[in-house]
Order: sequence, then structure tokens, then C-alpha cells
Amino acid sequence: MARSGSAGAGGTGTGTQSVERALSLLSYFSDEQPERRIAELVELTGLGQSTVSRLVAALETLGYLVRDERSGLHRIGPKVVELAGVALNQSPVHRAARQVAQNLAHELGLGANVAERHGDSMFYLCHFEGPQAPRAFTLTGRSAPLHSTAMGKALLSGLGEEQVHEVMGAAYPAYTPHTVTDFDGLLKALEEVRARGYATEVEELAFGRACLAAPVRDRSGAVVAAVSVSGSLSAMDLPGRQDELAAKVIEAADLISTSLGFMAHATPLS
Repeated sequence: MARSGSAGAGGTGTGTQSVERALSLLSYFSDEQPERRIAELVELTGLGQSTVSRLVAALETLGYLVRDERSGLHRIGPKVVELAGVALNQSPVHRAARQVAQNLAHELGLGANVAERHGDSMFYLCHFEGPQAPRAFTLTGRSAPLHSTAMGKALLSGLGEEQVHEVMGAAYPAYTPHTVTDFDGLLKALEEVRARGYATEVEELAFGRACLAAPVRDRSGAVVAAVSVSGSLSAMDLPGRQDELAAKVIEAADLISTSLGFMAHATPLS
């Protein structure tokens, strides 16, 4: 009996290691490097070529990777997209926000985005382009920093000072000269968000871009997501349109919050 258990444990360990290695290969595909050769994966992982080839072949068979016959390069396959769709469709925030965000993009002609916080970064749940803010790629599934984005500040606005420090620490990287890089500056920005009910971002993450976001709350009153409109500085025209855009985005946030069970008179749980 003891020998049988030992063999089973060994088999499980080997199987688990193979799964971990196979999944780790997928992490080396990114927007910057969407296609990889097996030789690259060998170098990146430190695994033997026969091991990588075997794992890649298994991932191809299952649909997680696809090989271009002409170039020999591998890219992410349709099975990953299918699973991503399953995950999004199970998200209450995504279900409540998708149509609202789509309507917002159509009405204002700007990009409309919905994101939630994952640790010290935000994760885009959905994104729609407007004619004044076209993109050749989707933001859905991407992450971005909290301190340098309007959506990030809207997400952080539901946290107390100690919680913000626990999540963010005391200093943050600068992406432009306009980025807030210290804790006191971030707290001041969050106080402004709470007072106005929305957050703004003007060239804090990237030059030539602006964003306006409002927090989304769940049944308990906790901030669980943020919705925003974004685009170029000229398309957003915050000096001339800020009040108009803020009213629209706050209205969208309220619609999503209501769908999640939030009531305006509810007191957020501490």
C-alpha cells in the first residue's frame, strides 16, 4: 500500500510539473512579443528543446497555441480566447457594464472602458472605441498602473489611507512629468476624486492622452470597478467638456452600480 501511494504521489508530481511548465510557456507571449519560436522559448525557460517541443505540441493539439506554417512561429490559439470569454461572461461587473459602456462610447464618440483592481494594478474588463478615439487593438485583458490613471484613482478612492498605503506603498514610477509619484500626492488626488465623484488623468500615463473615470459600487457600497471615457487631448477637450463628460460618466457608473445592487443611500461597509 505504501509503495502504491508513493508511486501515485510521484505520478501526480510529474503531471503537475508538466502542467506548470506548459502554462508557463503561455506567459511568454505578450503584445510586445505575440509570436515565438521554439528556440526562443527554450532560451527563456531554460528547459531542454525536446521538453519545450513536446509541451508546445501538446498546447497546439489542445488549441492553446497555433503554428504559422510559413514562418514556423507560434502564437496564442483560439482556446485561450474561448476561456477568456467564459471568464468575462461570469463576471457580474462585466455583465452589468458591457452595454452601458458600449452606449457611452457611441453617445460621446470616445473610448469607453471598464476596469477592476487586481492588487496594485487595474485590469480592463471591457473596452469600446468611439469614432473620435479609434484604436487598432483592444484594451480588454490588459493591466495598467493605478496611480497614473483616472480609472486607477477612481478604484483607489474607495480605500482608506492605510489601505492605500498597503496596496501602493510610498513611491511610484513616473511615466511622464505629470505622474504623481509619492504617497502624499496620491492621497491629495484621491481626496479630490471623493469630493468631485470622478477622477481625471491628463498625460499622466502617456503624452497626448486624457481620461475621466467614476467609481462603480456593489451592493455593500464598496468600490469594485471604474468606468471611464478616454481619448486624445483634443477629442476629450477637458477644458471645455469636463462637466459634460463627468455627468455622463457618473450617470454610467450609477447605472452599473444599480445593476450590482447598490442603493445611493446605502452606507459603504468599513
